[in-house]
Amino acid sequence: MSNSGVIEITHKPISPEQLISQVKTDSSGCVVTYVGLIRNSSQGKAVTSVEYEDTQGTAADGLKTIASEIRQKWQVENIAICHRVGKLKVGDINFLVAVASTHRQEGFAVCSYAVDRFKELLPTKKTETYSDGSTSVSSP
Repeated sequence: MSNSGVIEITHKPISPEQLISQVKTDSSGCVVTYVGLIRNSSQGKAVTSVEYEDTQGTAADGLKTIASEIRQKWQVENIAICHRVGKLKVGDINFLVAVASTHRQEGFAVCSYAVDRFKELLPTKKTETYSDGSTSVSSP
């Protein structure tokens, strides 16, 4: 990778355009992105909110692990992995991956890998709240 990229846990809204501009280089043939959103239903129930918490203070380490694995497997120009914590509403961006690479095949492969590993590692505690008042909690 040409530079360190962007690995971030944030409480602020995520700007895909800003991260794309930060990762693209003059030698990039593309920037492949994945924008994860809070959807309006899960487990057959209407979602009112989703809260992500970095309860152990290690969520950024999980994202760095993913970036390190990517650097060992592929030669990409640059990468951004950003995860938003806090209480989010339907439609909010909760996760973004932006991969700058010379060729699209590599960019798509890296982006898919990053999303899959994020789902496996689940670096934050996730609490979904439903319109019926019930909740579902997933922990790292």
